Amino acid sequence: MVKDPSGASKPVRVGVVGVGIMGYNHARVLIDLPGTEMVGVADPDAGQREKVAALLGCRAFASLEELVANGAEALVIAAPTHLHHEVSLRAIEAGMHVLVEKPIAPTVAEAQAIVAAARAKGVALVVGHVERFNPAVEAVKNAIRDEEILSIGITRVGPFPPRMSNVGVVIDLAVHDIDLICHFTGSHITEVQPQVKAAVAEREDIALLQFRTANGVLAHINTNWLTPFKARTVHVATRKKYVIGDLLTRQVTEYFDYKPDGSYSMRHLPVAYAEPLRLELLRFLDAVRGSAPAVTGEDGVAAIAVAMRCLEALEPAPTDPVSAPRLPLRAGVA
Repeated sequence: MVKDPSGASKPVRVGVVGVGIMGYNHARVLIDLPGTEMVGVADPDAGQREKVAALLGCRAFASLEELVANGAEALVIAAPTHLHHEVSLRAIEAGMHVLVEKPIAPTVAEAQAIVAAARAKGVALVVGHVERFNPAVEAVKNAIRDEEILSIGITRVGPFPPRMSNVGVVIDLAVHDIDLICHFTGSHITEVQPQVKAAVAEREDIALLQFRTANGVLAHINTNWLTPFKARTVHVATRKKYVIGDLLTRQVTEYFDYKPDGSYSMRHLPVAYAEPLRLELLRFLDAVRGSAPAVTGEDGVAAIAVAMRCLEALEPAPTDPVSAPRLPLRAGVA
């Protein structure tokens, strides 16, 4: 419970399950977050959980069941993606409110099962698409509000991450931007035209993805693990303006007031200073207390469904290039 008998708000007792890179960062933020009481961290790796607990000054447990037994009422699930389904269902069955890291699950069926379980149990379910909380994303969103969006282009590239082993760039990187396209347009993706390739890694490390949303916006994502530097940029063209957001430097520029002679006006838009992960966790606490989740389980299902359609391009191509029709893949995500 998050209220005492008098109705006053009580700190939310929260724990983190899985303390790799993202789990550690969640725990680091939660330790000092107003409105929380950190129960501890859980991980089957004794050395890792004890190291993180010592660094943060919290308790370490071997399982989420131990977190529950010690009074947790909300859990952040930051285990490896292939464990999200199992761990999330155990947490939900125990009555925990859950924030599960992106992607919500490795398959659409498992993602839908998590959503259904949370709905049946009546607990809050939030998906950790942290880029939604980047202040630059918020500035872009505000700049295009009430505008007729024509196209969106997103670049998310960088060097190969040594930690990555079980997914490629579509699940690790592009899923962020699939979600952002839906977030910016207030719509869902209906058509998918993917080009993906495993150039130097076992899984796809290059992806050029094109989309059309239900409300007619054209969008594309360029992502890879071949670029020696990181780049994260968003370009949005509307009927009246063009907005560029750099998600790393958090600079957002708006071009507007086009003239027949080719001139135009431009300005840099104000961008708040805030840690996206902190904002995400604050919104999770709001959801635990009864507010609508900022990123719903359904949002998470939609993102992984489109990502999986993109990966269909990795399937063996027909041997006859002449007879093979080149038709857009229909994502069919509601």
